[in-house]
Amino acid sequence: MSKPQNPSALDEKLLQALSLVNYPGFDTSIVEAGLVERATLDPGGKAVVVLRPINAPDDVRQSLEDQVASVVGALEGVTELSLTLPEPPKPQADKPQGPRPISGVKAVVPVASGKGGVGKSTVAVNLALALSEKGLRVGLLDLDLYGPSIPMMMGLANAKPQGEGDKLLPLEAWGIKVLSIGFLVPADAALIWRGPMVAKAVKQLLHEVDWGEIDVLVLDLPPGTGDIQISLASETPIDGAVVVATPQDVALADVIKAVDMFKHVGARILGVVENMSYFVCPDCGGRHEIFGHGSVSPLARNLGVPFLGEIPLDPAVPGLEDNGQSVLAGAPASAEAYRSLADQVMQGLGLAGGGKNA
Repeated sequence: MSKPQNPSALDEKLLQALSLVNYPGFDTSIVEAGLVERATLDPGGKAVVVLRPINAPDDVRQSLEDQVASVVGALEGVTELSLTLPEPPKPQADKPQGPRPISGVKAVVPVASGKGGVGKSTVAVNLALALSEKGLRVGLLDLDLYGPSIPMMMGLANAKPQGEGDKLLPLEAWGIKVLSIGFLVPADAALIWRGPMVAKAVKQLLHEVDWGEIDVLVLDLPPGTGDIQISLASETPIDGAVVVATPQDVALADVIKAVDMFKHVGARILGVVENMSYFVCPDCGGRHEIFGHGSVSPLARNLGVPFLGEIPLDPAVPGLEDNGQSVLAGAPASAEAYRSLADQVMQGLGLAGGGKNA
């Protein structure tokens, strides 16, 4: 969720009061979560609060309304409150209802994060590689439309996909079928798309591609909980999401948002994986927990989702990825962590090597 674009629509006095309202079940305020669209107070004492559309049960909506009324009503000078808590727009009656499976794809596994800089794309690429190594037929789709990094990481920076009929053919690298918006637009071109164009691009990359027969399609999502994530959930069923976190306390609120987003759209969550968990000194062999340790596992437990393990901070990984080389082949310590992650993803999906149901 993003914060409002118009600062004049926000009254500081009201924002301070609304920061005391937590989203039910979490320690994150509606202000921190970017749910406040408008908060104004006119000279006559009328407070107007408009929240962003929220897909939530009736009891959650009622709790939010009660909390907002309580904190705003307690402010000096407020004589009246107008609170708007809209529901998301319903699909048009003449359009197909609900997401539809991707032709030829058995399982869709998005790799997501609440914030940038946590190594989400690295996890997506190496999870795909590890699943392929274990005998599954794997596809990798880069849905980070604004910052696609998969072409470089997969050694396909200058490659161009071809079309066949009305379908786009994915490229292949290391036995994995790969597609990215980075193949279709110049690397130095800024992608300036708004909601409808983003939704159309997501639909095309999912359903207008000849993926063939694959067991798992790994999706590299952009950070956050915006248009791309919402479009994905409306276009195809999600078989299990992997949320990437780092052990810093500052990142934990963003993990909550990412998990909450998938729960609200009815998507299954395979679990949370802790990236950059520790660093092993190549000289002394000592383990150093640079960003802290021990916060992600209990958070996953409190959110009711599995903890998928720890991935080290490995200085060999960036160089391998920048040159389009395999981390599984060139960074043994990280490779074992990704193989363990792949085992848990396969178990969560009910898949065995070769793609047969376990």
